[in-house]
Amino acid sequence: MPTPRLTFVLVHGAWHGGWCWARVAERLRGAGHRVLTPTLTGHGERAHLLTPETGLDTFIQDIIATLEAEEVTDAVLVGHSLAGGPITGAADRAPERIAHLIYLDAALPQDGESVFSRYAPETVAKRRKLAQETSGGPTLPAPPPASFGVTAKEDVAWLEHNLRPEPFRGFEDTLHLRHPFGNGRKITYIACVKPTYPPAAPAHDHASRQPGWQYLELATGHDAMILAPAELSDMLLHVASFHLLEG
Repeated sequence: MPTPRLTFVLVHGAWHGGWCWARVAERLRGAGHRVLTPTLTGHGERAHLLTPETGLDTFIQDIIATLEAEEVTDAVLVGHSLAGGPITGAADRAPERIAHLIYLDAALPQDGESVFSRYAPETVAKRRKLAQETSGGPTLPAPPPASFGVTAKEDVAWLEHNLRPEPFRGFEDTLHLRHPFGNGRKITYIACVKPTYPPAAPAHDHASRQPGWQYLELATGHDAMILAPAELSDMLLHVASFHLLEG
């Protein structure tokens, strides 16, 4: 029995843009599925749209607007890194457009929390200081590609060309949920563990202990879509297809 056509909506994390999913999107489309890779406001080719108000709520609205404009009603919504908060918010507000939430090495802020809520206080203080020194506060400069596990010369050049300063409110804004986390959607967490990206470690621990969640590990660094696109694509297809056929 052929696998039904799926709709993947791939949401990038901090400093990145829709561009980072190119290798994965090509593979998923090659397997016959629909793929959308929106760039959130203030990132990538939309960096010029950054305002002092750009933050978590903006990103949630970006995702919902994409789902609505593209008439998506069954999204496999994948959020990488900082996008964990925005995809959770999108599911809270528009569950009828989402079939499955997949968190890729993602932050997992809960209701009333920000991404910074689970960071060490010294890390938060360091990032606030850097944002003030480099932009007066609104943005945080991108770290070197090696921070994401990317070391191959061509990939480093690709990231250095495309990474943009991150709207700082994305780290600080509080997530407000009207429904339980995930709002009844299927949830899978994919942890990148070789090596583990330190800011993601608390989320790995949390996700691995959640009843009803599927917890998987991928032997690659944080930017799995760049480091291991074939392995990640296969995992996304397996997880989404299995849960779809499961009902």
